[in-house]
Amino acid sequence: MSHDVIVIGGSFAGLSAAMQLARARRRVLVVDAGRPRNRFARASHGFFGQDGKAPAAIIEIARAQVQAYPTAQFIDAEATEARQHDDGFEVSIASGATYSARRLVLASGVVDELPELSGLRERWGATVLHCPYCHGFEVAGGRLAVLATAASAVHQALLLPDWSEEVTLFTNGAIEPDEAQRAALDARGVRIESTPVQGLLGEPPRLDGVRLADGRVVPLDALFTASRTRQASPLAEQLGCAFDDGPFGPVIRTGDRKETTVPGVFAAGDAARPAHNATWASSDGVTAGIAAHQSLALPAPLVAK
Repeated sequence: MSHDVIVIGGSFAGLSAAMQLARARRRVLVVDAGRPRNRFARASHGFFGQDGKAPAAIIEIARAQVQAYPTAQFIDAEATEARQHDDGFEVSIASGATYSARRLVLASGVVDELPELSGLRERWGATVLHCPYCHGFEVAGGRLAVLATAASAVHQALLLPDWSEEVTLFTNGAIEPDEAQRAALDARGVRIESTPVQGLLGEPPRLDGVRLADGRVVPLDALFTASRTRQASPLAEQLGCAFDDGPFGPVIRTGDRKETTVPGVFAAGDAARPAHNATWASSDGVTAGIAAHQSLALPAPLVAK
């Protein structure tokens, strides 16, 4: 069966796109591998109307709502290949089955490449965190720190004093703040520690502190770090979509309507934006879904650019 649109990814961005398309009575297929980036977090915060709910619970409700529309279909599988075909696209899944559609929405997200540090992975999403806007309120007032992986760590450390009066920046050999940055950090009360971090302490997911290379222990309640990211799916590259260098990793290049450099292919969510947040992902999905629908419904000269 041919579909109007295939959406790759069934998390916040993909489901938001599928909702718009299903409500437009278009045949939409969502292909979802079931590995959302936020699966390590206990709760999603800052998402209007859903604050504090587990990401899996939000996705479960949203998926049921999309499935209630008769033109929506889901396949729980990994999309392994995509290619242009005739006047549309073909997508293959891991089993070898192939599905076709006139448009694609790529909402497959990214994968976090975490620093190689003893005890860090076991605490990811609980006491090792990436975003103070997503998780800062829950650890407010505690002993907080930033583990530097890039220059953006200074920016993150300057923000954290709004959540705690005890903040440390571990430069960890990744950065060396200049004089102006040191002055700004000092003015915000951020302590700079240049001795490398060797490991995290405590029974995971609890964090009691970090051990430094010289043997000292710095007590902590939460550690923020900006992971590098990579695309979770090879499909955008296979299709020939252009990428931009984001601050944390490559992002699929899109215009205001979330269309990629390949006509008929749209992209939404973390895979296609440098800044990441549940609300932004959902908003991108709405934009991509509506734009994909309009590209089907309207003559090309009348589709907004």
